[in-house]
Amino acid sequence: MKKNNKDIDILCVGEVLVDFIGHQTGVLINNTRDYHRYLGGSPANVAMNSARLGLKSVMVATVGDDGFGDYIFERLDEVGVNTAQVKKINNKPTSVIFVSRTDSTPDFVPFRKADSCISEDQISTELLSKTNIYHTTCFALSKNPAQTTILKKAEEAFNLGCKLSIDVNYAKKLWKSQEEALKIIKAYCKFNPLVKISEDDMLRLFEQKLPHEDIFNFFHSEGVDTVCLTLGSNGVKLSQKGKEVIQLPAIQIDVVQDATGAGDAFWSGFLFAYIKEKPIKKCLEVALQLAALKLQNVGRLPDNINILSELL
Repeated sequence: MKKNNKDIDILCVGEVLVDFIGHQTGVLINNTRDYHRYLGGSPANVAMNSARLGLKSVMVATVGDDGFGDYIFERLDEVGVNTAQVKKINNKPTSVIFVSRTDSTPDFVPFRKADSCISEDQISTELLSKTNIYHTTCFALSKNPAQTTILKKAEEAFNLGCKLSIDVNYAKKLWKSQEEALKIIKAYCKFNPLVKISEDDMLRLFEQKLPHEDIFNFFHSEGVDTVCLTLGSNGVKLSQKGKEVIQLPAIQIDVVQDATGAGDAFWSGFLFAYIKEKPIKKCLEVALQLAALKLQNVGRLPDNINILSELL
């Protein structure tokens, strides 16, 4: 939990992208005609949400020296994310992703260039020594050199007393093989991160529908104490090693505008309450509130998300 000398609440390491989200609702990419531009990338969403909730968040990422890279800096800077560790490179363009607009897990086509070029010099020992939570994603770990950098620095962060976190947002099309993905996920799990997974992620990762208990046991056996499994409209289950599973329903909303980023909103709320040293059930309640807000908005969360501070 929070230490006096840790003036960075959350260090988000990984992909920052430009998302082109389909304008037509409920259709796959092949039937989407128009796209609207948004800032994307799961760690970037968490960094931005955290900053807007009043936390000190730092982004570690790489973009191209181009118009999309400039757009990303503007968007991160305007909400107060520290971008000193976001690197611009001129030999690869900023990564972009085309995403279908849906109320479930979206279809996407990635064009990955600069995002995986994260190097060790972007994450100094001094930076880690000031950090409370070191957060990354399965997406970021899927490609080198980012993969090697993130794992090496995760170990250093762990040894310096950071709490680690990961969103296991596994997508087959990003990895060389399922075997490699499992090996890298297990390597990260050795450092006892807070783990966020979804039912969809787990179906893709294990290529079969496993009982929730088996999913929890997989992560616990790899060294993880706390595993949070999101169930879409059925809410969430959280398993802490040796304790009873907590299950909470989703907050009911009338119309789902856009599911893209709902998982990131959920995890931002969870980590926000966790950093504030709230009980684990309260962390889940805040997470569900933020996810419900996201589902009602296309693109970013609305400007009034800091009202969540009042729920604590």
